[in-house]
Amino acid sequence: MRIVFMGTPDFAEASLKKLIDERFDVVGVFTQPDKPQNRGMKLVPPPVKVLAQSAGIPVYQPEKMRTGEAMDILRALKPDILAVVAYGKILPAEMLALPKFGAVNVHGSLLPKYRGAAPIQWAVLNGDATTGVSTMFLSEGMDEGDVIFSRETAIGEQETAGELFDRLAAMGAELLVETLRAIDAGTAPRTPQNHAEATYTRQLTKDLCPIDWTRTPREIVKHVCGLSPWPVATTELQGTFFKIHRVEIGAGTTQAVPGTVVAAGKDGISVACGNGGIIVIRELQVAGKKRMAAGDYLLGHPMQAG
Repeated sequence: MRIVFMGTPDFAEASLKKLIDERFDVVGVFTQPDKPQNRGMKLVPPPVKVLAQSAGIPVYQPEKMRTGEAMDILRALKPDILAVVAYGKILPAEMLALPKFGAVNVHGSLLPKYRGAAPIQWAVLNGDATTGVSTMFLSEGMDEGDVIFSRETAIGEQETAGELFDRLAAMGAELLVETLRAIDAGTAPRTPQNHAEATYTRQLTKDLCPIDWTRTPREIVKHVCGLSPWPVATTELQGTFFKIHRVEIGAGTTQAVPGTVVAAGKDGISVACGNGGIIVIRELQVAGKKRMAAGDYLLGHPMQAG
């Protein structure tokens, strides 16, 4: 089976690496163009490009997919199937119809829940107990194709979106291999999605960062975890702006107004929140400084309760 792989970030890199390790016939890789990053605005290649080049697989980076150039490249590669993982571009209908077996996609949720962008982060932000990965046949609608396989996993109470991202990337890679082998053998199932049950997510933005201290302790933990490693939860305490990297639910209750520091010491900064709860800030960061334990920060910057 001749495979053209389409993907861009780390999540997709895991799937491509698995295909290479399992000796699938990947005849070409499509990925997004190199993008300028950091202060020097130096062009940086996507992780998928770096991996493909190291494996000697031809790489293509069309700016647009709805051009004759992209279709010409695909026709020349003569794929039996497209494997699409976090590519970041919409494929036109004629491209989906070109390969014998069409196109399959790995998506970081249990479809039809969380169609769209950032499904992994939103599963954490929303406090879900479980999530998973799905493979589906791509259609013209966003994440609307027939589901092939799904795998579920529990979300740890303190698991960050970044940690879950890495786990689901590995799960997705395994599921893609299983999917391609089933398609090649003619045994792959097709389960139409119940569109009435579909939910949609949006990209993360920095407007989500500020912590709402009136929320419950668990909601705040999930907020911090869901925004890690980007864009990171934030708050202002006693006149100082912080990025908040790790929190835990504190013991006991308080009558203090949400957002009030109720204790500060070597174990961290305890802050009142909704339902009389307490959140303990364990790791934070101030502007221009590195991430550090809250207790270490307090050694040079004491806080008073109340």
